[in-house]
Amino acid sequence: MRVESSAGSETRSERKERTRRAILDAALSLSEETGLGGLSLRQVAKEVGVVPTAFYRHFASIDELGLALVEESFVSLRAMIRDVRRGNPPLEEIVDRSVEVLDDHVRAQRAHFAFIARERSGGSAVVRAAVRQEFALFERELATDLARLPMDHWSSEDLHVLSRLIVVAMIAVAEEILESPDRERDAIKRRARTQLLVVIVGAVNWRSERE
Repeated sequence: MRVESSAGSETRSERKERTRRAILDAALSLSEETGLGGLSLRQVAKEVGVVPTAFYRHFASIDELGLALVEESFVSLRAMIRDVRRGNPPLEEIVDRSVEVLDDHVRAQRAHFAFIARERSGGSAVVRAAVRQEFALFERELATDLARLPMDHWSSEDLHVLSRLIVVAMIAVAEEILESPDRERDAIKRRARTQLLVVIVGAVNWRSERE
């Protein structure tokens, strides 16, 4: 995890980014045992092979480092899920593609999502709040998309309830992916697809109460 010397052609900006990346990777690795709350900046700096003052050139605190990891974990996933919904494809196609994207992304970013799974109920209130905010963004984006579908029998409040149900289901699937061996991959995707379709079928037949 230590920052190694590189060719003389490397720019100062490139060196800075390489050190920042090393700090993030070290924090991901070290927090597997202790959680983010158990880390100290000295511990992370030692793992990277830099002095503690070098840590402060990149992050003001361990919490700020944690926020950067949360952002990394979610930004690309939200963008990919957004792409799945683009063009108003049929609901069943959205479900199939969303399950595939979620499975591929969680497996490719396993360390990041293991971090999210730990820290959404972990010791840092700042990072917990950031994780909640990211899930809330998912819910709002999804509720906006659902409102574009022919679901005029749904109230705005109930659309948000539906989007939350879907996001909660996605969280459960992501955590199951993290905890299960690769041989169970297809079975997890089948269950995830069925679960989401059951939620959606129920939604199609739901009628919001009108005041």
